[in-house]
Amino acid sequence: MGGQGLGLNSMATFAYRGRASGGAVTGEIEADNRLGAVAVLRGRGIIATAVEEKKPKAPGAGLFGSGGSKVGGKVKDKDLAIYTRQFSTMIDAGLPIAQCLAILSEQSESKTLREVTARIAKDVEGGTALADSFRKYPKAFDDLFTNMLAVGESGGVLDVVLQRLSGYIEKAAALKRKVKGAMVYPITIMGVAFLVIVFMMIFVIPTFAKMFEGLGAELPMPTKVVMWLSDFTQKFIIFIILGIAGGIWALKRYYATDNGSKVIDRILLKIPVIGTLIKKVAVARFTRTMGTLLASGVPILEGLLITARSSGNRVVEAAVLQARSAVMAGRTLADPLRSTPVFPPMVVHMINVGENTGALDNMLSKIADFYDDEVDTAVNSLTALLEPMMIVFLGVVVGGLVVAMYMPIFKMVTLVK
Repeated sequence: MGGQGLGLNSMATFAYRGRASGGAVTGEIEADNRLGAVAVLRGRGIIATAVEEKKPKAPGAGLFGSGGSKVGGKVKDKDLAIYTRQFSTMIDAGLPIAQCLAILSEQSESKTLREVTARIAKDVEGGTALADSFRKYPKAFDDLFTNMLAVGESGGVLDVVLQRLSGYIEKAAALKRKVKGAMVYPITIMGVAFLVIVFMMIFVIPTFAKMFEGLGAELPMPTKVVMWLSDFTQKFIIFIILGIAGGIWALKRYYATDNGSKVIDRILLKIPVIGTLIKKVAVARFTRTMGTLLASGVPILEGLLITARSSGNRVVEAAVLQARSAVMAGRTLADPLRSTPVFPPMVVHMINVGENTGALDNMLSKIADFYDDEVDTAVNSLTALLEPMMIVFLGVVVGGLVVAMYMPIFKMVTLVK
């Protein structure tokens, strides 16, 4: 048998990951080829999320990766969108897939994409299915990407699917930029404020303190407090920085845990303004992803599973998985979404209309377009709210320090008069 996992002459062993009614499952299965393994798993009620032929002799190959998976790394959304659109254009022009991949491996601006595409091209020339070749590099190409490739390849509409996929990536990247842009301003202001305060505590206030030592008079309480804080900062600045860094690290570690991500995501959704923005981003991402998958021919259960994993929020993920379980039980998609705190009644109603009219993919795309504009409005509102708050914060903190240090001088001037 060849090393490409085709299984033409004998049964092959495949390692799989998937989801069943009882939750996540893993294991091994024998089949003629990968599609046969997926079919057998479906017959057992398992929705496969990763199926790879076991290759014990391949150096450095893991359970769900080959030696080539070490090459694949994260790829920027911009590079991936351009890559996908170029791939679509070449397929539409009638170029063979192997030739398209060879061209992409030479002209892509991303080093990671050049390297993985060169390896994918070799796999495809050796007889491996296109989607299976891309699945070997999960860091560069997620489940949404590879599942849509599989649907486009099997349905003979690869160019259309790639065009739709590139549009999705571009819009998803634009949404991510909006959210990041909203966070840049407050983080920058807080960082500058912290540096200014530390500078004043270490360099400015000690100068005033030396001047006040020779006065021999009782200093005002605010001045004493500021001088004490300055002395504390000078002595323990290293520990303060280490403490802040350690707190951020501990928070990240806690968020990486299952319980931690649930707790933090639930808290974030309850924060005024920010929680509203997060909900709108979640709705936009869910509807855009689900609409793209359904329009490309991905089954609704598999689409919901992919959408849940790419939601970016554990509360939203739980809501989508709950909806998926309801759909598996024969209910509509809109029914379980009504009881979640994330999806507004208007969205649920439009999804219900889309299901009843048989145009759910188009309805989801319309909702996504609408909520892209809603995210713009929410970002502008957040920026407009944070700007005066940051100005007041800087004025109170920095101005308070200055006033506290000038109070003894004012007192001296009054006594002299």
